[in-house]
Amino acid sequence: MKARTQYSLLAACIIGSAFAVPTAMAEGRLVVYCSATNAMCEAETKAFSEKYDVKTSFIRNGSGSTLAKIEAEKKNPRADVWYGGTLDPQSQAGEMDLLQAYKSPQLEFIMDNFKDPAKRKGNYSSAVYMGILGFGVNTKRLEEKGLDVPLCWSDLTKPEYRDEIQIADPQSSGTAYTALATFIQLWDEDKAFKYFKDLDNNISQYTKSGVTPSRNAARGEIAIGIGFLHDYSLEQSKGAPLELISPCEGTGYEIGGISILKGARNIDNAKLFVDWALSKDGQQLAWQKGKSFQILTNTLATQSPNALDLKALSLIDYDMETYGSSTERKRLINKWVNIVKMGE
Repeated sequence: MKARTQYSLLAACIIGSAFAVPTAMAEGRLVVYCSATNAMCEAETKAFSEKYDVKTSFIRNGSGSTLAKIEAEKKNPRADVWYGGTLDPQSQAGEMDLLQAYKSPQLEFIMDNFKDPAKRKGNYSSAVYMGILGFGVNTKRLEEKGLDVPLCWSDLTKPEYRDEIQIADPQSSGTAYTALATFIQLWDEDKAFKYFKDLDNNISQYTKSGVTPSRNAARGEIAIGIGFLHDYSLEQSKGAPLELISPCEGTGYEIGGISILKGARNIDNAKLFVDWALSKDGQQLAWQKGKSFQILTNTLATQSPNALDLKALSLIDYDMETYGSSTERKRLINKWVNIVKMGE
């Protein structure tokens, strides 16, 4: 608890006044913008700090919000590394010239198709985990309401699930943008937006963060949450009556990214943190201490017993080139706002 308080105070100081910037960027420090869960952010930065004797702090926010923050601060970066969250916004940051390339020696041990996954090639971002898109259902709430467990994306638009579903807002959440891109690749753009319009009838709330629906489903506030299944696996491990569904039509996935910000003041420590995050020990720590059950990208790392079996999943061939584009992301999110959120 003391460690968490210490890290929270450090993060608060960084956000605050002009005093925070030179203090945060002094020699022997590292500032991380983190888009993973708070527990994972804290576990990784704390372990890195202790291992390398670097005063490390983090500020946690969703992927979409973090991209906006980094762009706003590009002339005076207040952080060194962006860790966790969906790769798409980090890929876009690379296109926007907000990142610095770094080829970590740990890439030797990363799955071949994830060694340089961003749209802009040259190791501007690296991949630390995979997260599978799907939905978690609260079986107790469904039973109380006399509803069947949905097994397919198409089931979620049935009228009996009205106000029983949550998904995040793609304006702030990389999770929701991954869902949008997945539906377009599963069907086509017109069908995907029609699906979102139909799904909107059953949505009780568009949350800011992609992890929030999993927590609300675990508490029984809703029956169904759409998001990455490792978030639901975590709640399930705590005893929540959740069933994890990898939809029958197939599904997409996220790559959890890590990138160094252009203009980072603590560049050597930033590179060291990337090495740590890609390493066997750094990745295993995510589930051993960080309570995160994604599929790890380091081929030497031991997967969490709570992680999904990659071979048992029906996944689309996710087009990182197209949907990692900043232009395409902006276009699709604006279209979602106009057609779905504003109801045009």
